[in-house]
Amino acid sequence: MSTKPYLDERAPSRSRRRAPSQPAANDAGQPPLRIQVWDLPIRVFHWSLVVAVSTAVVTGLIGGDLMPVHGKAGLAIVGLVSFRLVWGLIGSTHARFANFVPTPRRVLAYLQGRWRGHGHNPLGALSVLALLGLLALQAGTGLFSNDEIAFAGPLSTLVSDERSLSLTGWHQLAAKLLYCLMALHVAAILVYQFFKRHKLIEPMVTGWKDVDEGSSARAGSWPALLIAVATAVAVVFVVSGARAASAPQAPAAAPVQHQAAPAAKVQPQAAPSW
Repeated sequence: MSTKPYLDERAPSRSRRRAPSQPAANDAGQPPLRIQVWDLPIRVFHWSLVVAVSTAVVTGLIGGDLMPVHGKAGLAIVGLVSFRLVWGLIGSTHARFANFVPTPRRVLAYLQGRWRGHGHNPLGALSVLALLGLLALQAGTGLFSNDEIAFAGPLSTLVSDERSLSLTGWHQLAAKLLYCLMALHVAAILVYQFFKRHKLIEPMVTGWKDVDEGSSARAGSWPALLIAVATAVAVVFVVSGARAASAPQAPAAAPVQHQAAPAAKVQPQAAPSW
């Protein structure tokens, strides 16, 4: 299998300039470079996660007959988060956690205006990591949850009823925290987009970003992409209960017939002697 990158993200050159009809940008009089910050797998992951989380939120609030859809959306979230964790280790440069995990030094540099980078800034990286962690908690507890009415998670039978109800409570609490964090995340994007004039939405769609100075970046390879996808599929297969469902079922033991004990023989009582 070839390890050739599926997307060329080598160091950008000045040939990657904006079209003449677009405004030239930087203070030094140099036309801006267009570099690819978000690769295709990250963009597909991001918007798929938006759809899956939105579906889970809506169906969870409505409940009833939509709870099976809620469960499927939760499994999709499990798969997507699993993919992102693997891609964050072996994927492209800007997708790797090592490239944007916020160390205290990076956060301080950002707050002082000294941070330079093309991917997530340190505060944005904190938001991303918090969302991934909370989604993992939310989806993970949902696998064991049981509302005692219309839904039981695919792994709820592996724990006691008491533990399942406890995890259901954590699932509901994590949902409230998730609403708050999603609202904060969207608000931050809108502030940067419309008040600070930092284009964040466009790169999430196209993958490209205008920068003053380019930097070398390595694209993800096909083997790495296949590993990440295969891991996500395997995780969903295991946690969905499909493995247990496909296992041969042991024959049910024949019911034991309990015969009624013979009634005790009643001895006739002697007549009173009066």
